[in-house]
Amino acid sequence: QVQVVESGGGLVQPGGSLRLSCAASGSIFKINVMNWYRQAPGKQRELVAGITSGGNTNYAASVKGRFIISGDVAERTVYLQMNSLKPEDTAVYYCNINGAYWGQGTQVTVSS
Repeated sequence: QVQVVESGGGLVQPGGSLRLSCAASGSIFKINVMNWYRQAPGKQRELVAGITSGGNTNYAASVKGRFIISGDVAERTVYLQMNSLKPEDTAVYYCNINGAYWGQGTQVTVSS
């Protein structure tokens, strides 16, 4: 059984910062990639950022320069530092492992 747990969401004012955390546990032979997705109300889930076991990272164009993904895939932990937050960043943020395992999500709300 695989567990993926996100934390760190909350309410923040525009221009503020939040740091999300994700930890995976259970029977996973090897983690190749850990990704952050988000889903806003009425919209499709979208990829925000990802990090591979080799340390390579990628970002959605909408967050590049503002968000930073980091962590240790081998240790099954990943973080998402979100800076200069905008109201359009409001969404439920999900951690995904190897494209297969999902957490329950953490709500991020950017509002004044």
